Amino acid sequence: MNRRSFLGKAGLGSLLFASGQFPLQAMNGPEIVKITILHTNDVHSRIEPFPMDGGKYQGLGGAAKRAALVNKIRKEEKNVLLLDAGDIFQGTPYFNFFGGELEFKLMTEMKYDASTIGNHDFDAGLDILHKNFTSHAEFPFINCNYDFSDTVMNGHVQQHKVFEKSGVKIGILGVGVELDGLVPTNLFGNTRYLPPIENANKTAKYLKHDLKCDYIICLSHLGFQYDSDKVSDHNLAAASKYIDLIIGGHTHTLLDEAVVLKNSEGRPVTVNQVGWAGIALGRIDVLFERNKKNKCVTCNNQTIG
Repeated sequence: MNRRSFLGKAGLGSLLFASGQFPLQAMNGPEIVKITILHTNDVHSRIEPFPMDGGKYQGLGGAAKRAALVNKIRKEEKNVLLLDAGDIFQGTPYFNFFGGELEFKLMTEMKYDASTIGNHDFDAGLDILHKNFTSHAEFPFINCNYDFSDTVMNGHVQQHKVFEKSGVKIGILGVGVELDGLVPTNLFGNTRYLPPIENANKTAKYLKHDLKCDYIICLSHLGFQYDSDKVSDHNLAAASKYIDLIIGGHTHTLLDEAVVLKNSEGRPVTVNQVGWAGIALGRIDVLFERNKKNKCVTCNNQTIG
């Protein structure tokens, strides 16, 4: 069985989606490493829970509740990554008054490992984004299809980042939606939009072959799926070769559980997105067989309320 084969191919099936426990033979194996990936998207400056006003999301969300849930999971699991798929900003007066400072401080306090950039993260302009990011964010922005070389954000956005957890190398890349038409030109300035699928595949290949990553995650702010031919997570998954997991944003799609699509070689790509405003926390657990790096995936999204 090769490195990309799924754990338990004979007895467990190639992919497990369940809210319960993994099968005992997988959990008890002495050579199994479990990685827990927590994620949010499109939080949109929702610092406090939705008010108790009879609305659809009343009482849901809020930074304090999310932090408590993340801390609980970190106490239960050894290897945790906390990621965001963009649109941190815009939606409540907190952003209008503070320009993203509070959002970055709270994400830093929660120890986010990485985020990609959404179109609304440009809404205060590049100068304020740069000021608040460099002053208050202790996590990286990751994106490989925005060229910031002629802006103040040059050198402050990484094309990729590698995390190592218990000997498993996890590569992270990020892609963003086309800004023209969504964001006023004066706000994104000389930021250049590059083809997301082409650049995602190029970066994923580098992570797999050059940096020898065992698992590759794409933080995507492209959108889950469209009726048109607009680039989406579905398109990205179908055209990819080395991406294992797409954590999505932009369309505010609240999935009950992650979906599994096929890549360009017929292998599965897991895609997940958890609505907006921090109403849910996505959770993807990946089990790796240490010696062979085979893997088994389970998803359990949890509403924050």
